Amino acid sequence: MPDIPAETVLRTTPLTEAHLALGARMVPFAGYTMPVQYAGEQGGVLREHLWTREHAGAFDVSHMGQARLTGPDVLAAFEALTPGDFQGLEPGRQKYSLLLNRQGGIVDDLMAGRPDDEGLFLVVNGACKDNDFRVMGEALAGRAAIERLEDRALIALQGPKAAAVLARHAPQAAAMVFMDIRGIEAFGTEAIVSRSGYTGEDGYELSVPAEAAVHVWNTLMADERVRPVGLGARDSLRLEAGLPLYGHDLDETVSPVEAGLAFAVSKPRRRRADFPGAERILGEFAHGCARFRVGLKVLEGAPAREGAEVADEAGRPIGVVTSGGFSPSLRQGIALAFVPPLFTDPGTRLKVVVRGKPQAAEVAPLPFVAHRYVRTL
Repeated sequence: MPDIPAETVLRTTPLTEAHLALGARMVPFAGYTMPVQYAGEQGGVLREHLWTREHAGAFDVSHMGQARLTGPDVLAAFEALTPGDFQGLEPGRQKYSLLLNRQGGIVDDLMAGRPDDEGLFLVVNGACKDNDFRVMGEALAGRAAIERLEDRALIALQGPKAAAVLARHAPQAAAMVFMDIRGIEAFGTEAIVSRSGYTGEDGYELSVPAEAAVHVWNTLMADERVRPVGLGARDSLRLEAGLPLYGHDLDETVSPVEAGLAFAVSKPRRRRADFPGAERILGEFAHGCARFRVGLKVLEGAPAREGAEVADEAGRPIGVVTSGGFSPSLRQGIALAFVPPLFTDPGTRLKVVVRGKPQAAEVAPLPFVAHRYVRTL
C-alpha cells in the first residue's frame, strides 16, 4: 500500500460511516481512508479471506476511478491507447486491458465495458485514476470525451454464494457470465453490474449512485451469507489468484509479456502492430524477455514480502519479490516475483532472502488457487 504523507487530507467513500459502524480499522490507501479489516469474531484478514472463499464477501472499492468514454468513434479511439480489440466488443461485454506508454510499459490496468450502446464504461485503479484520465484526455482530445463518474460508488460481491445473494435483488444478474456487464435495476436503484472481480472467485461488481450506496451495502450486510471484507483479505485473495497489483507487480517499465498478461494483446492488434510500444512488445513475443513474472511458494520460514531478494540455489541474486504474503487457503507463504527465463519452469528450486536469511522456495504455476469464474451457464 502506498505511503500517504501525514498532512494529506484523505478522501472518504460513501460507505466510510458504514465501515466505522462495523468496527473497521481504517488505513490510508490511494488517497482515501479505507477499511483494512473488521473487528469482532467474524473479522480479521484470515477469517474474512476464508469466508470469501467459502461464502460471499462484500468489498468497498469506491476509491477506484469510474468514467464514461463517449464519441462518434470511441471504440477505435480507445484502441489507440491499449492493445485490445475494442471495435469488436459487443454491447453487454467487457474486457480487461492495459493503458500503455510509447515504450510498451504499463501505465495502468483497467476494465472497459459496454453496459449499453453509449461508448465505454471504464474502471481504473484508484491510485492511478488522476493520471490515467489525464493521459486519456490528452491523447483522445477531439476524438472522445471522458466523463468522470465521481458521484458513484463501487461494491464488489465475491465468493461461491455471491450469485445466489445478488439474484435476490437483481434476478437478471443470474443470467450473466464472466465478463458480462449490464445496466440493470437492483436494490431499488439503477446499477451497472459486471460479473467480474479481483479474488479469483465468482462474483460481481456493482456501480451504483453514491446516494444509494449505504442502502445497497446494508441490504447485503443483512444477508447471513455475506460479511464485509477489507483491503487485507482483498490483497491475500488476489495474490492467491495470481492477479497483479499495479504499483507493485506492474509499472511503466513492465511490458504485458513480462507481466504474464500477453492475453491482453489481441491477435488482430498483433498483426496490425498498431498499439503503443508495439515494436518492443512484438519483439518480446518473437524473441523472449529478460524477465518474467512467476509465482513462488515459500517452502520454509516467514513469508517473503515485496522487495525480498530472489536467488538461485547457489545464492546468486536473480530477481525480486513484487508481492508476497501468507496464503490462508494453502497455509504457507506465496509470492509473485520477476526472474530470468531460465528460472521460470514450475518446480524450479530457488531461494528468497527474508530478513537476511535465505529460505527455500520453488516456482509454482499461477494461479496458486484455481479461479472459479462462471464462463457458461
